[in-house]
Formats: sequence, structure tokens, C-alpha cells
Amino acid sequence: MIRIVLYFLALLFLCSCASSSKFSKRDIRSAQKLLGVEFSDQRIDTVYGYLKRNLNGYDSMHQYTVPHETFPAILFDPRPIGFEKPDVEDKLVVTKYDKVELPDDLNEIAFYTIGELAHLIKTKQITSTELTQLYLSRLKKYNGVLQCAITITEELALKQAAQADAEIASGKYKGLLHGIPFGTKDLMSVAGYKTTWGAMPYKDQEIDHTATVIQRLFDQGAVLVAKLTSGALARGDVWFDGVTKNPWDTLQGASGSSAGPGSATSAGLVGFSLGTETLGSITSPSTRNGISGHRPTYGTVSRDGVMSLSWSMDKVGPMCRSAEDCAIVYSVIEGKDPKDVTTSDIGFAYDGNAKVSNFKVAFLNEELVKDTTSVGDNIRAVMKLLKNSGIDPTPIALPKNLPFNAFDIILRSESGAMFDDLVRSGRVDVMVQQGFRSRANSLRQSRFIPAVEYLQANRFRSMLIEQIDDLFREYDVIIAPTFGGRQLLITNLTGHPVVTVPVGFDDKGRPTSITFISNLYEDGVALEFASFFQRITSFHTAHPPLFTD
Repeated sequence: MIRIVLYFLALLFLCSCASSSKFSKRDIRSAQKLLGVEFSDQRIDTVYGYLKRNLNGYDSMHQYTVPHETFPAILFDPRPIGFEKPDVEDKLVVTKYDKVELPDDLNEIAFYTIGELAHLIKTKQITSTELTQLYLSRLKKYNGVLQCAITITEELALKQAAQADAEIASGKYKGLLHGIPFGTKDLMSVAGYKTTWGAMPYKDQEIDHTATVIQRLFDQGAVLVAKLTSGALARGDVWFDGVTKNPWDTLQGASGSSAGPGSATSAGLVGFSLGTETLGSITSPSTRNGISGHRPTYGTVSRDGVMSLSWSMDKVGPMCRSAEDCAIVYSVIEGKDPKDVTTSDIGFAYDGNAKVSNFKVAFLNEELVKDTTSVGDNIRAVMKLLKNSGIDPTPIALPKNLPFNAFDIILRSESGAMFDDLVRSGRVDVMVQQGFRSRANSLRQSRFIPAVEYLQANRFRSMLIEQIDDLFREYDVIIAPTFGGRQLLITNLTGHPVVTVPVGFDDKGRPTSITFISNLYEDGVALEFASFFQRITSFHTAHPPLFTD
């Protein structure tokens, strides 16, 4: 009987109608087909009254408003059984940039790394105001083509830049981000500006709060020049007023959902940017636009003030021109935040000059063998280069004996809860995309996922975490094709950190990438290995030719 009640609790959870709507026993019989169960008429007679009472309970919840920043009481913890979080002493050692000089053509510095820009500012070769004006000018010039910025925050940017210049002139230099212009995906709130989440129902939304990650950058003197596009409610590269373009091929979308950060960073419209990932939204646009992206360990960066899509899968991370840039930004935004109960105070250590020859390295052999495209060819060439550089990775394989097709239930269930009011109110119908793969459609179908199956998927997720821990504990870094096999799905479910960097172009001249994965809370290891890779290659120094002027 308990099993019967649980299944029909799930059935009524999916029901979006109000309690005043009548439903019959015939409706229950039909609904069984969606759940894959079949009960006798006697059993349905028994449970019918219980289900009506449940529906009244659901309707009572709908009379209250849940603030969008409220996490569910059930919190995800990525740690395997027996895992102890490392106690890391904070350390950030970056490459020396003391030979950097101001070029004759200022547009060249639009593509400089954070370290290079910081040296120019610190040595007073350029002011933050001058650099900010350069990026603002480029945003205005190219945004019409790329459609990568929703709001250009000019007034705020010039005010922050002037403050940075005054502080630096008085000897109060705060660090590498002081005076550096950046952009943020428009899922992150900034007081005084719209936070649209890229979606038509929220295009005029203002949240009177500045997200913790943005405030931490402000505290270090970083300058916000733009709120960049997000695919609608973190889906794809289509937002309420257009499609964000790939600077390498403006006939192609920038991929999503951190489309704006990917496009703007690639085209030299910002010094760096922040994106978010639930199931590929940093790694995919980083690949498409030919930049370096870091998806941090789950729970190491605060999501206070950031739109939630999946409480147990969302991560905030940097999207930059180099892996070292990602390390610089991550060193500022990571850490415990009382406003986000999932965050941890682990510490972060990164040495840009680290010798990685002692790292234990593996690679996903099956995924690489199966990729017979030019993308696979690029990665195979890189593997040869690594071997010639003293790195000899061990071939390994990812787990296969789990119901991987079911794991998407987790994201879809949680997003359905987050945007429950949007669906029930009917405002979901005004979103730009309404097709099969649209966010609107995904949110509607989430009402038809039984609570039992959501919990079962999370039990299998626990099994996956243990299996991946058994595999990863043997290695410091695992090399993977970014979209090879189930790597992206698995590491997002387990919360592992990845760094995705450019590795040449495909046969159509579009950027390709490779991904480096490290153990939980060891983001510095993946970043160090990626930085080593970028020291022996030059893929990350290429820039889209249409946007160099």
C-alpha cells in the first residue's frame, strides 16, 4: 500500500491544475500509463480519496510565494563515503608579466590576459578608465553583430574605473583584478540593473541585490562593463531579443547557455567574464568560442544572487583567455559564503610554474578512439605532444553499468520546482522558444516526473559518485574530449572540476577544445595542468580575425 500511495503522490505532484478542478478515477487509470504502473480498480478506489486530499495540499502550497533564492531542505553533497575535504593553504603564483608593454594599436590589448592587463595598469602604462573606455567602445561597436550583451553598464563601469585609478594612484593597489573590466552572465544580480535571466517573462526584472561573486570582484577593484547574454533560463544561445553569435563564425550561435560570456570574451569585448554551468554551459560556449573555461568543484563558489536551474548541479565559474586567468578569477570568487549553505571553505592553491611531470595522468581512451572527426584528430595530435613533453597518460574507461538516460530527471525536476509559478501562471507561454528542445517545453514536462523517480535517480547518482571516486582517486588529472561519451554528464553529476581549453580548429575553421578533469576540491591541479599545456602550445592566443580592429 505504501508503494501505491507513493506512486500516486507523484501523480498528483505532476498535476498543474487547481484543487477546484475535478478529476475522476478514469483520469487515474489513464495517468498510470505515464508512470509505467497498473493497479486494479479496487486499488484505485482505495487511493482515490487520498489523492484528492493530496491535491488540496498541493493547492495550499500554491497560495504562498517561495523566494527564488530559497534552497530546498535536501542539499546535495558531492563527497563520496569516507571522503575528507582537503585543508589547502591559499597560494596564487602566476607567471611574470614584467616585460609587457603598451602596443601602438590599443585594440591589441583587448585580447591581453588578465596578468598582462594588470601589469599595464600597475605600472601606469594605462589607466583603468582608458582600458574601460576601450572595452565599452568595443562593446558598442560589435554588440549589434554578436548580440552578446543585454545591458552595457557604462555609468557604473566609468565610476568604478575612476575609483580604481584613484586608489592605485594613492598606492592602494589591491591585486591583479584591480581596474580590470569584466562581464557577467545575466543570471547574476547587480543592484541597480536588470537581471533578465535571458527570458522574455523576466526581461524587465530588477533584483535589488548584488550577487556574492560579483561583490567579491568589486571588492578587488574589478570593473563591470556589461551584463552578458544567457540563453533563456540557462538554455542554449537564444535569448529574448536574439541569438548570440560565435565570433569565429557569425552564422553560427555561440552555444549556451553562457553564450554572452563566451562570445564577448572571445571577441575582446571584456577582460574576462563569469558564466554558470549545470550540464555544459561553461564548457560548451568556451569550446565554441575558443576560450578557456573553468567549471569549479560543486559548492566552492557561492550562488547567492544567481538564478537557480538545478540546486544540486549549478556552478559558477570564470571564462577567460587563459587557464591562468581562470585561476586568478577563481582565487577571488571561491570560498565559504553564509548566504549559500552549500559552500565550503577549502582553500585554493595554484602555481603557474608548477612542474606537472610528477602528476599521475590518465585519458579517456574509448571516447578518443570513437571520435574520428577533425576534433578527434586535434586531440590525438595533442596527446603525442604531451608524450613528447614527458607526460604519458594511462588509458582508462568511464563506468557504464548505470541508467544514464535517467539522470536528466534530476535537472528537469529541480528546474520544474524552481519555475513552478512560471508554468502554472501560463507566463511560460511567452518565452521565445516553444519547440521540443526548448526550456519552456522542458519546464512543462517536469510536472510529469514522479517524485519517486527523482529520488531513485539521486540514489543512482550516489552510486555513480562512488564509482567515479574509485576511478579518480588513482590520478591527479584525467584528459578527455570535451564532448566525448558521457564525460560532461558524469562530471556535472559528481561535481568534479574541469578546465576546458582551445586545441586548434575543425575542418570548418571553428575552435575545438580539450578538457582536463581533477579530483574534488583540487581545482588548482587541473588549472596547473592546463597552464602547462598552454605554455607548450599557442592555441589560446588565436583570436577571431573579424574583431581585431
